[in-house]
Amino acid sequence: MSLRSLLTPLTPLYRIGLALREHRLAAGPEPIRRLRFPVISIGNLSTGGAGKTPLTIALAQALTARGVSVDVLSRGYGRTGKAAARVRPDATADLFGDEPLLISRHAGIPVYVAPQRYQAGLLAESEAAPASSTVHLLDDGFQHRQLHRDVNILLLSARDLRDSLLPAGNLREPLHATVRAHVIAIAADEPEVESELRKGGWLGPVWRLRRHMDIPPVDAPVLAFCGIARPQQFFDGLRKASVDTARTRAFPDHHRYTPADLDRLTTQATRCGASVLLTTEKDAVRLEGFKSSLPVITAALRTEIEDESQAIKWLIARLHPPA
Repeated sequence: MSLRSLLTPLTPLYRIGLALREHRLAAGPEPIRRLRFPVISIGNLSTGGAGKTPLTIALAQALTARGVSVDVLSRGYGRTGKAAARVRPDATADLFGDEPLLISRHAGIPVYVAPQRYQAGLLAESEAAPASSTVHLLDDGFQHRQLHRDVNILLLSARDLRDSLLPAGNLREPLHATVRAHVIAIAADEPEVESELRKGGWLGPVWRLRRHMDIPPVDAPVLAFCGIARPQQFFDGLRKASVDTARTRAFPDHHRYTPADLDRLTTQATRCGASVLLTTEKDAVRLEGFKSSLPVITAALRTEIEDESQAIKWLIARLHPPA
């Protein structure tokens, strides 16, 4: 019997938990709080691997290029601290989390972390100039409903349409939760997702995203490894890019690496004839400070929004409607 079959009887219990949370949000014991500045949430229905961080970076860069002041609010998953804090780009993943560090370094904007993103937002607004107007980007915020948001951007994939609720599947919420979205973002190479949405009555904007993996030139066999939610996507991307992958190794999502991990990877690489270690940017920030006898190179994931100008124009108009 498969693990999915074993877990399926538990799905109704998870569904009951979702219903109870809906009741708490509606009845008031779990209040929805507002920040002074508008909030744009970027999230998804499934457990990780949707490309939220690259989209957050792309939105931050696009808004900044148009003169909009932007910051990011994040949970900072995996960090050791609990207090709200502003991310220092030169710090470590242990202090701030891997994804906040990536956003801070690539987007060049303030990033704030806290277990409750409302507290991160309060800190951000306390540091803002009195007359300033900033837009908060809420990273992985679709389920974080204790914080009011002005725009909900939901990433949705073809896999989500076929999936089921936790714990048997990967969906944190059922598909009808799409009614809370203002924009649905899909992969440009999955047009069937938009077709299904339109058939189901979706009338809102659909953004098409093009994702690119930037891989440094490598002319030797590699051992590819990662600790992300959907490692096979990374390994498949390397093969499509014709990277000579001698072996792959997957760790749990947000895995906290140790020097012993790197030693074992180096040994495995040598045994299978690989002379280079290849990983993701998110993993690379969790390896900083470690030394390896083999070169470690990094593949970066980038996201572009098709018709970006129109998408950002719509977004700004939604945040600041004409009087």
